[in-house]
Amino acid sequence: MSDYYIHEKADVQTKSIGEGSRIWQFAVILKDAVIGKHCNINCHTFVENHVVIGDYVTLKSGVYIWDGIHIGNHVFIGPNATFVNNPYPRSQQYPEEHVGVTIEHNASIGANATLMGNITIGAYAMIGAGSVVTKNIPPYLLWYGNPAQHKWYVSTNGEVIGLNLQSKRGVEYTLSNEGKPILKN
Repeated sequence: MSDYYIHEKADVQTKSIGEGSRIWQFAVILKDAVIGKHCNINCHTFVENHVVIGDYVTLKSGVYIWDGIHIGNHVFIGPNATFVNNPYPRSQQYPEEHVGVTIEHNASIGANATLMGNITIGAYAMIGAGSVVTKNIPPYLLWYGNPAQHKWYVSTNGEVIGLNLQSKRGVEYTLSNEGKPILKN
């Protein structure tokens, strides 16, 4: 008996699956992929070989994780988010190395967002639904649009904070030296 769940209609070739993870129907996961503990890999997803997925990650339906993508712990990836790992693709011509995306811990990627290769999404950052991200996103920022632009800050508990460092609830924040929003005294 395994300590994770794989739906009978999933095609899971990897043996590197952490305890408590759940993989749903019609998911395809190739043999060299690494899946962390307590992940939720929804139906109709694809995970290629050279991929590392951290612990407590959620991949919603329609997400394809290509070679070279690294996902930290506690990351949420919304439905149909798209990742690019080859900026100049040609049919049946493969790069020597794929340029993936790195998503640091506790980041969230909205539905239908597109992330170009060779970028990093910082810890606790949020990418809005439908956004096109073409550059690195620092931690604790909310970006959205096409192309994505910095619109808000985000606290560690997910509260959205305006550029004036005031939340929608009227709570005032200040920024630490690392750019982390912290409650103002």
